[in-house]
Amino acid sequence: NGATIGVSICEDIWYPDGPVFFQALSGGAEVIINISSSPYHAGKRHWRERMLGTRAADNTAIVAYNNLVGAQDELVFDGDSLIFNENGDLLARGKQFQEELVVADLDVESVFRQRLHDPRRRQQKFNRITPAEIFPISGRARRHSALAAASQREALSEDGEIYQALVLGTRDYVLKNGFKKVVLGLSGGIDSALTACIAVDALGSENVVGVLMPSEFSSRGSLADSEQLGKNLGIELLTISIQDVFHAFKTTLKAGFKGAKADVTEENLQARIRGTYLMALSNKFGWLVLSTGNKSEISSGYCTLYGDMAGGFAVLKDVMKTTVFRLAEHCNRLAERERIPRVIIEKPPSAELRPNQLDTDSLPPYDVLDPILKAYVEEDRSFAEIVEMGFEEQLVRRIIRMVDTNEYKRRQAAPGVKITPRAFGRDRRMPVTNRFR
Repeated sequence: NGATIGVSICEDIWYPDGPVFFQALSGGAEVIINISSSPYHAGKRHWRERMLGTRAADNTAIVAYNNLVGAQDELVFDGDSLIFNENGDLLARGKQFQEELVVADLDVESVFRQRLHDPRRRQQKFNRITPAEIFPISGRARRHSALAAASQREALSEDGEIYQALVLGTRDYVLKNGFKKVVLGLSGGIDSALTACIAVDALGSENVVGVLMPSEFSSRGSLADSEQLGKNLGIELLTISIQDVFHAFKTTLKAGFKGAKADVTEENLQARIRGTYLMALSNKFGWLVLSTGNKSEISSGYCTLYGDMAGGFAVLKDVMKTTVFRLAEHCNRLAERERIPRVIIEKPPSAELRPNQLDTDSLPPYDVLDPILKAYVEEDRSFAEIVEMGFEEQLVRRIIRMVDTNEYKRRQAAPGVKITPRAFGRDRRMPVTNRFR
């Protein structure tokens, strides 16, 4: 109908004086279509909406932002396609993390009228004399059935966005790499429970297998909680004890250890036996192993290489422990029932590798640890800046040291969904051999 349309690609629209500016000014484009593959991280939606609304208003043009849906390795593309009018007001929003055809009526005549009264455009046009090339496109008009306009749906909450990003990232990584089923260890803790919940939403309960691997240090509660979780999610459960294998390891290594006292070595042996079990099941049946560690553990090195880190995909790799708790609550709210048993959410975190063990034996409480990790890892703050935030010097120094000295573990970790502005591996990769102090 005679409308002039400018087409831009991804980052073209980020810059005020970029291609979109010249398409609207020199080419007279009333509608700007931006074809984008913009990956998700928490909080990005707000920045993206402000930027697109500003581009529409500054150029007195309708902006139709069309974003990819899907995932590739760590990156998740969240859709959330948007249409803004020439005043920068939101006209329509596409679904987040799902494909959708977005339909909206565009008032191109309103763009023309508003531009007539815009003194900025007259001054800009006076200074810009080179016209943009315009390619006419014509074709036979075809009748189409009327399509209902897209509803003005509300955006997801931050926890809702993160959860759907994890579901989509897991689904696409598993299926696009040729797998159908996944297997993971269930410890009775919140990390494995949340990972199982995400896997079920991504792949269906028939494609998720949970493995209970008890030892002498496993509490009865943890086994019962894992069984209840499996029942709530409707997944297949296997129980394979590590007790005999663990004792066989200790007997075989007794001479080599030369009477040394038991320490973290024996704890790591248990984790590595469990990792071996899961990888054996993967080899036998072609299931992808999901590791269940969170970002707080991976940051601080509170994880066992070739043990609980074993796997093909680390669902919670970029999710801090405090966020894990929030997502577990979200998972239950989403289902309107207790998919993750309340006792799992409320119990103190423990690796259960020695008697009466708690995470707080080795780490500060997570509500203290996570803000320090976020400041150092994600915000790139210095030691002095973190101390100025109100944290104890000795504690900050200790945590920074833990992050720096455990890069070698992260270098060998499975990929996982990126949900923060700075994820390990893709965004933050430091030298293993260093003299950082």
